[in-house]
Amino acid sequence: MEELLHLCGTVVVDDAIELPEVWVADGRLTLTAPPRAERARQISGWVLPGLVDVHCHIGLGPAGEVDEEEALLQAKADRDAGTLLVRDAGSPMDNRWVQARPDLPRLIRAGHHLARPRRYLRDYGLELDDVAQLPDAVAEQARFGDGWVKIVADWIDRSAGADADLRPLWPADVLRDAIAAAHDNGARVTAHTFARETIDPLLDAGIDGIEHGTGMDADHMAEAARRGIPVTPTLLQVGYFSAFAEQAGAKYPVYATRMRRMHERRYEQVRAFHDAGVPLLMGSDAGGTIAHGSLPAEVAEVARAGVPARDVVAAAGWRAREILGVPGIAEGASADVVVYDADPRQDVAVLARPAAVVLRGRLVQRDDGTRGLAVPLVLTRPGRVPPPGRRPGRRA
Repeated sequence: MEELLHLCGTVVVDDAIELPEVWVADGRLTLTAPPRAERARQISGWVLPGLVDVHCHIGLGPAGEVDEEEALLQAKADRDAGTLLVRDAGSPMDNRWVQARPDLPRLIRAGHHLARPRRYLRDYGLELDDVAQLPDAVAEQARFGDGWVKIVADWIDRSAGADADLRPLWPADVLRDAIAAAHDNGARVTAHTFARETIDPLLDAGIDGIEHGTGMDADHMAEAARRGIPVTPTLLQVGYFSAFAEQAGAKYPVYATRMRRMHERRYEQVRAFHDAGVPLLMGSDAGGTIAHGSLPAEVAEVARAGVPARDVVAAAGWRAREILGVPGIAEGASADVVVYDADPRQDVAVLARPAAVVLRGRLVQRDDGTRGLAVPLVLTRPGRVPPPGRRPGRRA
């Protein structure tokens, strides 16, 4: 039998609506007391929709695809931290099996990253030998995924030797055709981009989302705000840029200088996104060098940049769900909520300490037998930080 729960205190629906209580019955939320309400287990606190990590890679590790056992641990770490909806922003694993597990976060898949040989991390994505292959590859990933496709739009081009720097991967006309192919197949496209030079072609091509966005200038931000194009800042990942610069060293001084500059102004960049009215989404970039379960730490970084706590929490919750088309707290919606002992809109550090996690109407039971409590955050995996662009990847 499904658990019957009475969640009371402050139920945060969205920016404008709060409720005093909500009920969980048969795995669903209801705003009115259900039959047998007197038998319900009561949990009090601040009740929020489950967190949303829109840049997360279940099935990806530092060396590429991981086995299913490791991917399961990744998904559980996200869940236990309160992340109950993941947009997987590219994975080498066919992780559709996650969607069949009722004990794991809901998963929206973007298929495999699309890149070019020697222009992305080895074994992370599909590499296309010819740029003209991109539209067909995007169409294929659109059919394989769940309404999103992830492309790598720029990366270091080491063929220039000491002058090597971030360069776009795709000609502008190919980008336009590729994004049109995704739209024709009912999917949206989000793009990994660090470089300023890449943004205009992406905007001209009709891009639907931007990951990282470290090179966007004021004009780019104004246009993204005008069109409602969301940007995912991934500050935990950008925090590594100084390490990437050190690893590039004297061999690639132009690239190293750019990465240092973007690292130094990373908080200023995120504040500028917010001030310009760009829709922000929260993404941990977990997988590779960042441990799963790190979304609360990413949210804290965005707040540290100067984005108000209320906006950051909204971006990690109901605003992200609206963009992805997944209900939060509403009559009949799946009961995917997190309960906190304090209001995270006043202090985002509260997100790292969920008092209870409810997924599909059930209190989460961790493998150690405790219920509803988050695992401790580990921001990075042990070992080296893989530098961008050093390892050729697998090819389509």
